[in-house]
Amino acid sequence: MFGATKVETQRPSTYATTTEFCHIFETNMSRLYRLSFLLTGDEPPAEQCFLGGLHMAQQGNPVFKNWAGAWARRMIILDAIRVLRPRLILDTSESFGRVAFNCAKEPSEIAEIVKLPVFERSAFVISVLEGYSDHECSLHLGCTPATVTAARVRALERIASAAEPRYKHVIIASAHNQQGRDSKSAAQLQPLTIVRPSAWSAHIS
Repeated sequence: MFGATKVETQRPSTYATTTEFCHIFETNMSRLYRLSFLLTGDEPPAEQCFLGGLHMAQQGNPVFKNWAGAWARRMIILDAIRVLRPRLILDTSESFGRVAFNCAKEPSEIAEIVKLPVFERSAFVISVLEGYSDHECSLHLGCTPATVTAARVRALERIASAAEPRYKHVIIASAHNQQGRDSKSAAQLQPLTIVRPSAWSAHIS
């Protein structure tokens, strides 16, 4: 009755912690920033969405550790959509972002994606590079699956028209067969050289 108090052994948490999300954003910085850059098309909003994604991942609902990497990318996508929402609603045919700056500095694949109109670029990055289905894309972008499909096809055709002739038939074919590729397609892009702004240090440590 008066013996030692029994202490239950605490099991490790199955959910990702704030520290673990910081580690994910630290170790995958180039990939996550590239995703943010491709969605927004410009460096300042890309940095904003990178940090916004980190904050959302840390402060949001609990996420299983095994899903933390995919969740980090998802948070960046959602924050980019939030930032771009006015332009997505307008569905402007004008491209936005680094095309007004100097796309020649970027690898050709990235430069052509950034030149796309905002809605087409968003549909292309989310469905083709991140592997979301048309239905998932439509829920995030606030449109119908058919609208996503049409935007993706236009994006792929625009990229194909600017690509080397030997690549055209490959890209056009994928436009009509795409049903949501997996995210391995993103690895085919040449990585950006990322210079980590000093302002990020306070958020990732």
